[in-house]
Amino acid sequence: MTEEYRKETEGLSLEKFEEASEIVKRVILETKLVFSEYLSAKTGNKVYLKPENMQLTGAYKLRGAYYKISTLTEEERGRGLITASAGNHAQGVAYAAKAYGVKAVIVMPTTTPLIKVNRTKSYGAQVVLYGDVYDEACGKAYELAEENGYTFIHPFDDLTVATGQGTVAMEIVKELPLVDYILVPIGGGGLATGVSALAKLLNPKIKVIGVEPAGANCMQRSLAEGKVVTLPKVNTIADGTAVKTPGGKLFPYLQQNLDDIITVEDKELVVAFLDMVENHKIVVENSGLLAVAALKHLDVKGKKVVSILSGGNMDVTIMSSVVQQGLIMRDRIFTVSILLPDKPGELHKVSGLIAGVDGNVVKLEHNQFVTINRNAAVELRITMEAFGTDHKNRIMEALEKEGYSPKQVTTSI
Repeated sequence: MTEEYRKETEGLSLEKFEEASEIVKRVILETKLVFSEYLSAKTGNKVYLKPENMQLTGAYKLRGAYYKISTLTEEERGRGLITASAGNHAQGVAYAAKAYGVKAVIVMPTTTPLIKVNRTKSYGAQVVLYGDVYDEACGKAYELAEENGYTFIHPFDDLTVATGQGTVAMEIVKELPLVDYILVPIGGGGLATGVSALAKLLNPKIKVIGVEPAGANCMQRSLAEGKVVTLPKVNTIADGTAVKTPGGKLFPYLQQNLDDIITVEDKELVVAFLDMVENHKIVVENSGLLAVAALKHLDVKGKKVVSILSGGNMDVTIMSSVVQQGLIMRDRIFTVSILLPDKPGELHKVSGLIAGVDGNVVKLEHNQFVTINRNAAVELRITMEAFGTDHKNRIMEALEKEGYSPKQVTTSI
């Protein structure tokens, strides 16, 4: 245990976590663990989901925001509150500020999904859109705090905020005392700090694994180098965890308590979204899906594993895009290109072949100018629905058997 960690331990004591757990009960919903037969069968573990996407503001962030604001003096609250956030912490601060009857200003990246912007405004907060990523928005928030005397509420690099977030672990352990692993998404590290610190206080045998998007793995890099590292850029669809620099105040705690880091590619989040919607009827945002996508990377069997679904605030247009990409990735939608003679009856023949193996045509594109000899061949691009890879292969084989030599091409819907 480092001396720095020892000095700061009082900030994340069991007493503080217990206090926070009682205080946040005023505003949070009870999110009981959901046992997933589907994910358990796929992984060989007993997998439970902690659905923080079902909170009033759609994410766990309300816990830390409300607890932090509860600890402020009336003078600090009266000056007005300000924060920077990609959306979920914004809503938490806005909701908590409304509950206390104080002003809240939220700086959000210009890339923030519309649903998060509108919901933040709906709680009465003033929203300022600035920068392309969280780090730029945070810089602007500090400027405005200095200019106007606002009290700044950091979304993650704050021990009190992290204590509030850690109340998630209190509920997990109370409901599942023999939990072996907790998978927790990481952006700046607030949730992971609180969860890992409290889990170790309650039972040192619990393994807490952080999960980051591969395109924004600032915590993985920092832990590997033994110091806080700033990424030159981030690139991920998990906007809630698109952070360049992890929390410096939190870093010693994560060094001490986090057992490992798993990184997840964006394409894995797309598949995880379909898993949640189709098998659990749950909508989870991309950052919240990190702990689901990471399950297949966890090299254990027969363990009790909890994946924290950190949020569910997803813009409908993004949701539509993720669903389409997921269907394409799972061969539920695919496109083939074939050449056929430009004469009557050929299209009918091809559609009959596809129907004969239960394929469903979604879109046809007929290109007569693929060669200079239209009588020899024209190109037909067919986008179809299938039941999966095996069914797609049967359709391809049926076309091949009739001499059409189908070539799969990029699908665009």
